[in-house]
Amino acid sequence: MDEENGVRSGDGSRKKKKQDCSSISYDVYRHICFVMQLSRFGHCEQRMNGEKAVLYTVKGTGKGLWPWLQQGSLYEIADLQLHKLDELDCLIQGLLYVDSVGFNGQPECYYFENPTDPEQCQKKPYCLDNPYPMLLVNMGSGVSILAVYSKDNYKRVTGSSLGGGTFLGLCCLLTGCETFEEALEMAAKGDSTNVDKLVKDIYGGDYERFGLQGSAVASSFGHMMSKEKRDSISKEDLARATLVTITNNIGSIARMCALNENIDKVVFVGNFLRINMISMKVLAYAMDYWSKGQLKALFLEHEGYFGAVGALLELLKMTDDQ
Repeated sequence: MDEENGVRSGDGSRKKKKQDCSSISYDVYRHICFVMQLSRFGHCEQRMNGEKAVLYTVKGTGKGLWPWLQQGSLYEIADLQLHKLDELDCLIQGLLYVDSVGFNGQPECYYFENPTDPEQCQKKPYCLDNPYPMLLVNMGSGVSILAVYSKDNYKRVTGSSLGGGTFLGLCCLLTGCETFEEALEMAAKGDSTNVDKLVKDIYGGDYERFGLQGSAVASSFGHMMSKEKRDSISKEDLARATLVTITNNIGSIARMCALNENIDKVVFVGNFLRINMISMKVLAYAMDYWSKGQLKALFLEHEGYFGAVGALLELLKMTDDQ
């Protein structure tokens, strides 16, 4: 019988029985939700030789994991084992697996056709059967950019501290919003050109000598030097400009990394892209325009869940080994 989280063995002695239960990828958007639902994950049971055994081990990865490794955390109180896995290993393993099984009969990967023409721009499936080499841009609170040459061979090329956390933090300061969803909703209603100074605001139109369109951003938040401009803009404009500024910066860094590494597949993932069609289209436009059509921005349907899937695969691998 179950006794103090243990089970009786055949010789009558009591043994602690711990089995793996679940896998979860932590990040700034989901780790609190996971704690609220912990009882659903942590109290799984199974019958072994007719007796009940409590399943204890939770696998996790990502920046939000570390608080639960501290003394006195909920995991310690609940007598759960928490195994920390490498975030980027899990990301790549999860991405490759999810892409291999597809999405409702369709490829997991997609791109935007005609991204520089708003009227003709449309989402199209993309076959990622031969993914290597690829530049993987993981957009979370910050940004990590990886050059992936095979399933087990990759390197972190660079990164940026300006990511989804920067967008939300600035939006909270500038607009008084409280959540990522609220910030995106405001951005969808705003006009960043009321905040950003464009090429045409400086040169009166296109800068033809260097192929710069008049609509290109010359100075993010450049109009905010003017008190008159500051008095006329809305919170929605500020949210949109913040989103466009962060996204353009990520796109610029990603393009330079692709050129330096001689890689023509650039895949954007991460929770910054969750319900964030604006950023995806900005990235698609920027990669196509500045590369003169040589680079496509590729996206995935389950942009923020690959770490969780990778952790689950590690769990299954460990179970098979046992």
